[in-house]
Amino acid sequence: MGRTQEERRAETRAQLLSAAADLFARKGFHASSAEAVAAAADRTTGALYDHFGGKEGLLVALLEQWIEQTITDLTASLEGERDLDSRFGALWGGIVRRDSESGDAWLLLEFELWLHAVRDPELGVVGAERFQVMRDGLAGGLTDWSVELGFALPAPAPDLAAQVIALLIGLAFQYRIDPAVVPQQLVVDGLRRLLDLPSAPQTEGTTTP
Repeated sequence: MGRTQEERRAETRAQLLSAAADLFARKGFHASSAEAVAAAADRTTGALYDHFGGKEGLLVALLEQWIEQTITDLTASLEGERDLDSRFGALWGGIVRRDSESGDAWLLLEFELWLHAVRDPELGVVGAERFQVMRDGLAGGLTDWSVELGFALPAPAPDLAAQVIALLIGLAFQYRIDPAVVPQQLVVDGLRRLLDLPSAPQTEGTTTP
């Protein structure tokens, strides 16, 4: 059976996003024309404008996709983890794992997205909304963990969620430049200090992603 129009449109959208992510990462947003993105996706420029309204719309869609995928990766990484340190390690792994799977391309795209989100009002709104979703989810998780594992949160959960995200992203930038200086145990210890919890005793065989 032939594909429906909806399926064909979804495939075209996915192809354009993939091509844009690759070109924006390798060449930068301004150096990649709408025509080049369409050609790389084996689609017409008209299709690009139909789906996204232009390059800026593509960048907005990529920012949304990036944050949604980050939330999905973090949620999936926590499944089955029972103790707090394992959950901290899973949070960290969910952030840095994508780089090891995709090489430098995703890191470069992250920088492009960040640069334009802080300079472009439309992107800034999208980024702020998506990060609010991320903070809300993490705040709920921290609250649940404190009840389940029997520790008190040292500050309001929304404040701690923002600080946890900042710590993870800041360490991830350092890790991506020099992984050796940011072992997983350092991340776990930092998160414990942030939550005013004692450092867990280190054991042999502690792994680094």
